Amino acid sequence: MLSIGRTNTFKAASAGLRTYSATSVTRSGVRVPQLATFKLPEIKNEPTMDYVPGSAEREQLMATVEEMSNKTYDIPLVINGREVRTGDIKEQLNPGKKSHVVCRYENAGPKEVEEAIEGTLAAKSKWESLPLYDRQAIFLRAADLIGKKYRYKLMAASMLGQGKNIWQAEIDAATESADFLRFNVKYSSEIYAQQPPCNAPGVWNRSEYRALEGFVYAVSPFNFTAIGVNLAAAPALMGNTVLWKPSAGAVLSNYIAFDVMREAGVPDGVIQFVPGNAAEMTKQVFDHPEFTSLHFTGSTFVFKNMWKQIAQNLDIYKSYPRIVGETGGKNYHLIHPTANLESAVNNTIRGAFEFQGQKCSACSRLYVPKSLWPQFREKLVAGVESIKQGPVTDPTNFMGPVINQAAFDKITNYIEYARNSSDSEIIAGGKYSDSEGFYIRPTVVVTTNPDFKLLKEEIFGPVVTTYVYDDAKLDETIELIGKTTPYGLTGAIFAEDRQAAVDLSARLLHTAGNFYINDKCTGAVVGQQPFGGSRASGTNDKPGSPSLLQRFISPRSIKENMIPISGFTYPSNQ
Repeated sequence: MLSIGRTNTFKAASAGLRTYSATSVTRSGVRVPQLATFKLPEIKNEPTMDYVPGSAEREQLMATVEEMSNKTYDIPLVINGREVRTGDIKEQLNPGKKSHVVCRYENAGPKEVEEAIEGTLAAKSKWESLPLYDRQAIFLRAADLIGKKYRYKLMAASMLGQGKNIWQAEIDAATESADFLRFNVKYSSEIYAQQPPCNAPGVWNRSEYRALEGFVYAVSPFNFTAIGVNLAAAPALMGNTVLWKPSAGAVLSNYIAFDVMREAGVPDGVIQFVPGNAAEMTKQVFDHPEFTSLHFTGSTFVFKNMWKQIAQNLDIYKSYPRIVGETGGKNYHLIHPTANLESAVNNTIRGAFEFQGQKCSACSRLYVPKSLWPQFREKLVAGVESIKQGPVTDPTNFMGPVINQAAFDKITNYIEYARNSSDSEIIAGGKYSDSEGFYIRPTVVVTTNPDFKLLKEEIFGPVVTTYVYDDAKLDETIELIGKTTPYGLTGAIFAEDRQAAVDLSARLLHTAGNFYINDKCTGAVVGQQPFGGSRASGTNDKPGSPSLLQRFISPRSIKENMIPISGFTYPSNQ
């Protein structure tokens, strides 16, 4: 049984923040007053560690990986602070070593889902009435726990359970998880500070930022531990209560993160940890009149179906549900003839093949001019073929496995389609094996067909498809990028000519919500490059910015008149 240790006390992350215990929010039935306007500690991005050979952090992390690789954890549902067991047991496998079950977890049925929903509603009143700075203190403490006490445990769970190497686990499970928590605290204060002017004599105008009525449904993906943290924590920070359904491919890391938030002081019932059958649970949630918001990251197909279900149920809801979703991408690198060749190649390798291409932002389309292609191809193939791949227990591996058998089958079907097509060629990779784990070599496909299937459909794996364009047809290529796929998540251009970069940026305006110049199309940092796209890529509410938090509040405007009136007529009535 995994046990992290918990406390029921609300604790501050800084001496500058007021603290309350769970039993001292009121004294003799009277709420403790706010006695000052508090200033937050300085919010910065969590520093990344390099984990170089011989470093203390590498030794500690790999020791944790070794320890956890010899265990199978038992994960319960957690509803209203109570560990719940249904007897419906599912397994999360180590994708790099299928014989290792990283955890067995309980799967919720209708009874448990209903109990979790009712629990969120029961916990809501007390939670949303807790002063903002106390909620902030809890999540600041959670960030510190992730960055220090549980850094290696959370990373190791993400490595073993989700196939991440050290660096990918570091920038996800450790730094981005902590960053989301801290920067959300900063942005919540900025939102609360937004107040209307008071221009009329004797009038005081104020704005309050209420939580939404009802409960939030958070559905998280396998590929980023930090996304799971943010999907649950962001609405909770703003006073909402949340039913969190983690991905079957990330139950262990998500449970550790959940337990960390409980240790930091998140009260029972505020976030319910409920793995379960996605389709059945979602229908039950959407059929509840108190459903108030969907916070989702996953496939475009699933998100569209969810939106349709919500629309069909509009008449039963107390309010119009907020739908917040980040979905798929078919992201591109466009190489201009003036590009720095070596940098463009290396950024493409990173953008396409880090974490086996299992990022919604991964580079999946590559457009290279004929004038650069011979050199570009040579360097690209040499770099890709040199990539070291294997289990996460070997820190020298740049790539690991894809997440599961279904992903393996889908990705290899695309590879075989390219292999058997007359208008495409595999110039690197193309090999794969699922004998021990789900390993697919990084694969580069070249096609002469600008409408080729692999240029259009999201693959979500280590496959990048290249179209070599005529230098004189740059304008047509720009048009291709915008119309080939329905997505609009990330994109990158590589050009040393500044005017070219300006022109390309303007003409590709709606093709990407996160746009990069001379950098790979992945790696957005919380607080620096808020993330998200439009078109078929989601609602573009930009996690890592105040925009996201605005979706989980319902403002109330207050006008207080200090001067009584003595009549009801106006001067114009005279």
